[in-house]
Amino acid sequence: MSTAGFGPAPSLAADRQPYTSAWVYLLRCADGSLYAGWTNDLARRLRAHRTGAGGAKYTKSHGKAAVQLAYAEACADKSAALKREAALKKLPKAEKEALAADWAARSRLTVRMATPDDAAAVVTLYNWYVTHGTQTFQYELSTEEEYRQNIADVLEKAPFLVAYTADGRLAGYACAHPWHTRRAFAWDVETTVYCAPDVLGQGTGRKLYRALLELLRRQGYHNAFALVTRPNPQSDAFHKALGFTRYGVEKNSGYKFGRWLDLGYWACPLNPPADPPAPVRRQLPGCEVDALLEQVNSV
Repeated sequence: MSTAGFGPAPSLAADRQPYTSAWVYLLRCADGSLYAGWTNDLARRLRAHRTGAGGAKYTKSHGKAAVQLAYAEACADKSAALKREAALKKLPKAEKEALAADWAARSRLTVRMATPDDAAAVVTLYNWYVTHGTQTFQYELSTEEEYRQNIADVLEKAPFLVAYTADGRLAGYACAHPWHTRRAFAWDVETTVYCAPDVLGQGTGRKLYRALLELLRRQGYHNAFALVTRPNPQSDAFHKALGFTRYGVEKNSGYKFGRWLDLGYWACPLNPPADPPAPVRRQLPGCEVDALLEQVNSV
C-alpha cells in the first residue's frame, strides 16, 4: 500500500512573499493642520494615529479620532522615505495643501459594475493576497481567464463591483456568490471584498461593501454570509460595523504560511423573512443600479 500523501504540500512560512514598502504621508488633523510622517505600513500607521496607540504626539493632541489621510507617496525604501519626510516637513503650508489637493483628485474613487475586461486588474489584486496574506486559503495563483469567467458567472445572479481611482488604479472589488448550491439556499449569498494594500483603512472597503449589500437587499436576498480568517481584528471590526454578527468559529480550519488559522462565520440579515419568500431577482433594472451607484460615487 502506498504511504504517499494526497493533496497539496503544506504552505510554509518561507512560502510567504515578503511585503516591503515605504511611504511618506500627510495627515489632516481636526484643526485643519497637516502632519507629515513616514511608515512601512500605511494602514497600521493610520490606525495608530487615530487610536493613539503608538501614533505621533502631534496628532494625539490635535484630535486623533478625526485624523484623515491627506496625501500618500510610495518611496523606494526607508532611506528614501526618511529623506522625503524631511522635505515634506519643511514645505510651506500652501505647498502641502497643493499636494493634498492633487492627491485627493487622483485618488477619488468611482464604483461601478465590473465587466470581464476588469479581470486582469482584479486577478492581480487577488493574487497579491494569495502570495502575501491569509485572507484567502488559496495556495495557487489564479489566472486572468479564470477571473473573466468568474466575473461573468457572478453577474448572472449578483453584483460584482469594482472601485477605480481617478488615475486608473484598481482600489478594490466586492462581489457575492451563492452560499450553497441546493435550492433552499437560493436566498443566501457569500460576500467577498478585497482592497489594494495601499488603500486599506481609507474607506474603500466600506464604500464597496455598503453598495454591494444594498444591491443584494434590493434583489431580494435574505442573508449575506462572510468567512473571515482569524486572527484578523481589522476585518472583524469592519464586518461588525457593517451589520454582520459572528455566529461561529471553526478552529484550526486552514493551514497557510506555516500556521493553523481559524475561520470566523459572520451573517448579515438583508431582508426580513417572508413566508413564502419572493424569488430573488436575477438582475435589477439598469436605471436602478445606475442611480444607486451615482449616489455612492457622490459621497
